[in-house]
Amino acid sequence: MISFDEACLRLANLAEPLPPEMVSLEEADGRVLAQDIMAACDSPAHAVSAMDGYAIRDSELKAGRTSWPVGREVYAGDGPPGELPAGVCARIFTGAPLPAGFDRVVPQELVRATAEGVSLDPHLLSSSHIRQAGSDFRAHQVLLRRGRTMDPGALLLAAAADRPHVLVSCRPRISIISSGDELVAPGTALDRPGRVPDSVSFGVASLARQWGAGVVRRRRAQDDLVTLRRAVSEEQANADLIVMTGGASVGERDYARAAFEQLELIVDKVAMKPGKPVWVGRSKNRLVVGLPGNPTAAMVTARLFLAPLLAALGGRSPSEAWAWRDAPAGRPFAPTGDREVFVRARMNGDSVHPCDNQDSSAQAVMGEWTLLARRAPASPGLASGAMVGVLPL
Repeated sequence: MISFDEACLRLANLAEPLPPEMVSLEEADGRVLAQDIMAACDSPAHAVSAMDGYAIRDSELKAGRTSWPVGREVYAGDGPPGELPAGVCARIFTGAPLPAGFDRVVPQELVRATAEGVSLDPHLLSSSHIRQAGSDFRAHQVLLRRGRTMDPGALLLAAAADRPHVLVSCRPRISIISSGDELVAPGTALDRPGRVPDSVSFGVASLARQWGAGVVRRRRAQDDLVTLRRAVSEEQANADLIVMTGGASVGERDYARAAFEQLELIVDKVAMKPGKPVWVGRSKNRLVVGLPGNPTAAMVTARLFLAPLLAALGGRSPSEAWAWRDAPAGRPFAPTGDREVFVRARMNGDSVHPCDNQDSSAQAVMGEWTLLARRAPASPGLASGAMVGVLPL
């Protein structure tokens, strides 16, 4: 067996980002930039008002003038006004371009407006209330760097840069094959003795989408080598990564690995609990992840091995999926045996509480499980208040 750390080292550089594609901003949410984004123009393009008020010339104010007739009105969205005669002001609104030669905006609450124009007390004035051209960013300035995830702030900035399309990494296509004669679609197991709902594929599919997968296909296949090979062959034509759940032990009908031709194993037999049967490899230039059939073990290993591969395929660092942090234990943790243990746990306030049921086949625990707590092999019991490494599910 190999350690979990050794498995992570083998996976760290296994997946390369998929080729990039140009997409609209509507399609870019959550994607990873494959090239820098530069501003197409200055922002703002012209000096604009930061307030609703009246634009005046500072030189006239310094010359002692305190009242002006209104020469025109300027609204946000108007083109830059031309020259206005000396001795007049402009009624102006937030975001509107300043007339040429005007260099101060007086907020409307600081003026006295009459039918003849406006007047003010110079002692009440402070800021000029103008956003100068290019004060936010300049044309050709790099605003977002390659590798940035297109989160809400990045999408806003790309749109502000007047870039309707961006080059991003492709979302990996995932196929999940659930092997097992006992598996049936949810809603059909009640009246079929010996059959159980296929639950694992729904959880794994959701996790895959959370970590950047695009198209996620799910299918069930019987424990038959010919059937499994046919399913694998069909999915290899459409998927960047195939997940096989179940059939990973040593039973007479465990054909998961045999279903893949030219299988090169990268990770196998990890000294961990739950999930020792997990394996990762490559077949016909496609990544393959084999997960245990037990629901909890499948979700633990999917979080630890599938998530980093998906992150890497989508242009992110796999280390993002292994962002462990320390938190205090809110309840004692049991001692461990000869394998590293990943304890299903939950946060209660600021402390970590192990879930009561740690069985690898448990499913009810999914209702409270929110993170994994990592415990080294041969560790004694952990007392309340001691620090433990945790990873969000």
